[in-house]
Amino acid sequence: MDILRRNNVTVTGAPQGRPVVLAHGFGCDQNMWRLTVPALAEDYRVVLFDYVGSGRSDATAFSENRYASLTGYAQDVVEVCEALDLRDAVFVGHSVSAMIGVLAADMAPDRIGAQVMVAPSPRYIDDEGYHGGFSADDIDELLASLDANYLGWSAAMAPLIMGNADRPELGEELRNSFCATDPDMARVFARTTFLSDSRDDLKSVRVPTLVLECTQDVIAPREVGAFVHRAIPGSTLVTLDATGHCPHLSAPEATNRAITEFLAALR
Repeated sequence: MDILRRNNVTVTGAPQGRPVVLAHGFGCDQNMWRLTVPALAEDYRVVLFDYVGSGRSDATAFSENRYASLTGYAQDVVEVCEALDLRDAVFVGHSVSAMIGVLAADMAPDRIGAQVMVAPSPRYIDDEGYHGGFSADDIDELLASLDANYLGWSAAMAPLIMGNADRPELGEELRNSFCATDPDMARVFARTTFLSDSRDDLKSVRVPTLVLECTQDVIAPREVGAFVHRAIPGSTLVTLDATGHCPHLSAPEATNRAITEFLAALR
């Protein structure tokens, strides 16, 4: 199988620079990083891809069995890194991709040498002593709504996830991204995302890690950012002057500055 075609891999930036892998979240694709790439391209080798079932990936490679757990997506990441022979890459994961990156780094520690987690959440459902932002009933209702009417769900949820109600074009972009995703594949990714619990996996992180949170985020509230920061020894937590769950779109300058300062400190 051609891994690079399967995941619609694109590579840009400085050919000899340290690799930086940009990984999108649920319902999105690599285009969501378009405002970040220019900030990295001069100094770093920038790798973008689409998870199978998203963007312009090869939909024929989709397997519900494989992608019913985050491990399947992490295996995609490892295979992309192997296909490009990436070493000591910085993995920048948005939302659920932050946890996928943790799994991928554990599978192939020589491939990933640092992590940037953008609005991460290891568990979306509240638990005793843990505030994930949703009750179990909330998530059941969310998934039932998605199953019943994916397009309607997309139209209703995208503005809430994006935040920034004064900039409706951002919510519209996210809605369009959701709607461009195959509904059956999106349902699998949604269940994998919102029912996952990666809290214990955070203990395995041993690489330099930057955790980026927003001041207001309905998907990953600040309690979650604090939890992730505490769980990863030596991690750095930065609260962006941004709202919503997609700061790389709503506040690209602040997001890019935090990422580039972290990368510069790794040298």
